[in-house]
Amino acid sequence: MYELMQGQSVSKRINVTLPDAVAELLEKWADHEGRPTANLAAYIIETAVREAEEQSKFPSGSKQETADQE
Repeated sequence: MYELMQGQSVSKRINVTLPDAVAELLEKWADHEGRPTANLAAYIIETAVREAEEQSKFPSGSKQETADQE
């Protein structure tokens, strides 16, 4: 069921632990934008990872790069 189908990627769930103060700020930010806290957190993480990739902050041949080539 969670297989890749017709080239579509599958979202992966992870758990993230944040300090209380950061979690509260994230919740306020999400409330202000009218979106779920988890959705905002996912957006922030995805943006940071893509920026790090563009800046070559992790080695080539990464897991994602390998998966894209298959």
